[in-house]
Amino acid sequence: MLTSRTFVRRTRAGAVVKVVREHYLREDIPCGAAACRLCAPHAGTAAGGSGSAPALEARPSGAASSLYPAPHFLLPDTNLLLHQIDVLEDPVIKNVIVLQTVLQEVRNRSAPVYKRVRDMIQNPEKHFYSFTNEHHRETYIEQKRGETSNDRNDRAIRVAVNWYNEHLKKIEDEEKIQVVFLTNDRTNKEKALEEGITAYTCEEYIKSLTANPELVDRLACVSDEGKEIESGKIIFPEHIPLSKLQQGIKSGIYLQGTYRASRENYLEATVWVHGDAEENREIIVQGLKHLNRAVHEDIVAVELLAKDEWVAPSSVVLQDDGQNEDDIENEEEKENILKSSVNKDMLKPTGKVVGIIKRNWRPYCGMLSKSHIKEARRHLFTPADRRIPRIRIETRQADTLEGQRIIVAIDGWPRNSRYPNGHFVKNLGSAGDKETETEVLLLEHDVPHQAFSQAVLSFLPKMPWSITEEDMKHREDLRHLNVCSVDPPGCTDIDDALHCREIENGNIEVGVHIADVSHFIRPGNALDEESVKRGTTVYLCEKRIDMVPELLSSNLCSLRSNVDRLAFSCIWEMNHKAEILKTRFTKSVINSKASLTYAEAQMRIDSATMNDDITTSLRGLNKLAKILKKKRIENGALTLSSPEVRFHMDSETHDPIDLQTKELKETNSMVEEFMLLANISVAQKIYDEFPEFALLRKHPAPPPSNYDILVKAAKSKASFCHNLEIKTDSAKALAESLDKAESPTFPYLNTLLRILTTRCMMQAVYFCSGMDNDFHHYGLASPIYTHFTSPIRRYADIIVHRLLAVAIGADSTYPELTDKHKLADMCKNLNYRHKMAQYAQRASVAFHTQLFFKTKGVVNEEAYILFVRKNAIVVLIPKYGLEGTVFFEEKDKPTPKLDYNNEVPSLTVEGTTLHVFDKVKVNIMLDDSNIQHQKMRMVLVEPKV
Repeated sequence: MLTSRTFVRRTRAGAVVKVVREHYLREDIPCGAAACRLCAPHAGTAAGGSGSAPALEARPSGAASSLYPAPHFLLPDTNLLLHQIDVLEDPVIKNVIVLQTVLQEVRNRSAPVYKRVRDMIQNPEKHFYSFTNEHHRETYIEQKRGETSNDRNDRAIRVAVNWYNEHLKKIEDEEKIQVVFLTNDRTNKEKALEEGITAYTCEEYIKSLTANPELVDRLACVSDEGKEIESGKIIFPEHIPLSKLQQGIKSGIYLQGTYRASRENYLEATVWVHGDAEENREIIVQGLKHLNRAVHEDIVAVELLAKDEWVAPSSVVLQDDGQNEDDIENEEEKENILKSSVNKDMLKPTGKVVGIIKRNWRPYCGMLSKSHIKEARRHLFTPADRRIPRIRIETRQADTLEGQRIIVAIDGWPRNSRYPNGHFVKNLGSAGDKETETEVLLLEHDVPHQAFSQAVLSFLPKMPWSITEEDMKHREDLRHLNVCSVDPPGCTDIDDALHCREIENGNIEVGVHIADVSHFIRPGNALDEESVKRGTTVYLCEKRIDMVPELLSSNLCSLRSNVDRLAFSCIWEMNHKAEILKTRFTKSVINSKASLTYAEAQMRIDSATMNDDITTSLRGLNKLAKILKKKRIENGALTLSSPEVRFHMDSETHDPIDLQTKELKETNSMVEEFMLLANISVAQKIYDEFPEFALLRKHPAPPPSNYDILVKAAKSKASFCHNLEIKTDSAKALAESLDKAESPTFPYLNTLLRILTTRCMMQAVYFCSGMDNDFHHYGLASPIYTHFTSPIRRYADIIVHRLLAVAIGADSTYPELTDKHKLADMCKNLNYRHKMAQYAQRASVAFHTQLFFKTKGVVNEEAYILFVRKNAIVVLIPKYGLEGTVFFEEKDKPTPKLDYNNEVPSLTVEGTTLHVFDKVKVNIMLDDSNIQHQKMRMVLVEPKV
């Protein structure tokens, strides 16, 4: 049967157009109940949509309800799905009908919740069934005149419940199954009851599951009405409604921006204003009332304060550790501390949050701070991320949750509550346990790490895999070449391999061969979608979170030795001065003759007796790499230093037993030079072919003020090194002055300067060439650059491979590849994923460092001062590549006399002056007094203060 839906829309030009859409209604859409003989089974009735079995059980299992003991299916409305998804995901909630009306609304309002609902529908153990009520002849309804679309949808849901109840009565079974309607909407529930439908609120139903009392903790408290009566005291100003905010932003009264809370000080935040205006880019917000219930990463509207109310960023560290949540006087006292330590030159534009444009809440990891009141149900939850406020939750299982890492979601933040309200979601395990802490680390850095779904795995090649004639169509056979790979020990995801040989005309042919991942990952399928979402492989201390499934990352794409592998090759003809005479790109098949570690390759190069083909090839590569590096440095490329740490693990407990900084060999540099060269050659090629949509990587030059700290630090150490002066007017000047900064009496000075220089740098980012005009890579001193050489572990490289393949005619294009706006959005996601992966890696090193020092007691080590602060110094311990802060103000101890000089920079503690780069001795120990925020504690031993 065919009906039509008519609506009007306005075109860009302003004309009004009538649109008529055909809407097909069918009679053969099954109800999804296994016991039903009336409905013909239908491809799609199964959980996974394969047509194997209906989703709803003949005898509904799951939790027993004291309110409705008879067998029943559940049917939730849209708001219930959106807000109570944590409850519905529990394994005991089964046999749920999700209407198309509800699913479409959820999809429009929250993509993450929609994905979670889809996953439940596809999980055969949950027995969730998606019923297409909008296309069923008996459940489709037209919108009435004067009826809002919301009321029409509520009516459509009730019509579907009634249809189900009538339909299920026809099943010949002694126990009749009914549908229970769940809604938190008072009006909808009343109308349902009038129509004879069994309807409950979520809370009523969940509390009736007497065998599962823990589910009550997971209920989101959606309505704040009841809470208003408890404490009548209003703490926060009202939020201005969205419509007024948007008018205010248009007229310039308010500014829209992203709210970033401070880690150091819970009474302070910064709002990064959206848009291109140079002034007032960053607005400071200070004090509880001005922060007005905004949470880190929310999009907010701020109103600038009058200039005489502007403040300076505080240099005071304030953690919210109070237990008594109604102690507002105490907060005001702390706010006064902020105001008292202000330097008039440091005043910054200051504002107050007047409304929330978009909440960006996520589930938060952390720990329960149990209430001191016996038998209390309301407790405070302290998130692991110090930028998130504490959250008040209700739970009956506080005793079991104490000392555990848990996940909590925020539900709302009423004006009369010092903290937001939330609910318990999940227990992750004991705090301090390695598995639990790794899970927390991944969740807190938003690293997608669940196992690859069946949908994703279905796009992998079937094993046993081999290269076919079809694969060879656009490829060169390079299996005869002496190709080898050089990687860190234990590396299984080998992206790159190299070869080098002399050719007849006396020149040298050098090839960089990169795993052809884009051959296996085709645009737009589930495997591609998952890879772009992950964006990068994340390497933790003893775990790797792969971007692509292991079959590809460690096998079919990995360029292991003595097996045929598909590659994308970049081949140069060079003369002996390493000047490029010709460059060509080709898809190829290679067979690597050796997978070497950096140490093994170095040993071959240095060996007096080895002269086989691979060793000769390595020597040729090494010789050319040295010339390439020299040229690069002459062009002004920077060689910076960051102390990288490697742990030696105990083979049984997997605990770190030794910790040392990584040593780099000549072969590391050799591989790096050719990877850089390949990336630059490919960048030029794809930009020449696609000037509007090449995916490139740039590294912006830092603003001059970034270098202040470096220049001052070098000045303070001029006595150690003749002519020590750091020039920062160009990368070349900086590189040269760093090379000159050598001191025979202070050999570590140069490394310290390079480490500090690294801290002054900007982040390198991916961008789309059609959306930007500054392509320069500052650190490499290259006018153009991209990433081509690691497609197994970086998604950006896969896009670059696709662009290059189209450029050389080896593959076809697709619409998204040539859409610069889509590419720009993708770059934004990739930059975010790379940044989070970096932070996760650092957090993993920090956690393993704590494990290492746990058994060591107090360790005494040499250290160098990297930064001086008003009440502390930041030191680096070269032996461990470890950084930490030495505080001079301690709780319950008299504060020493401190004198901070920003110009030198130096800090004088009780008459002893400490400068940047001074060598000191510190005691290092693990401070686990706060189990959630364990940290390395450092105390100055020499010079004695």
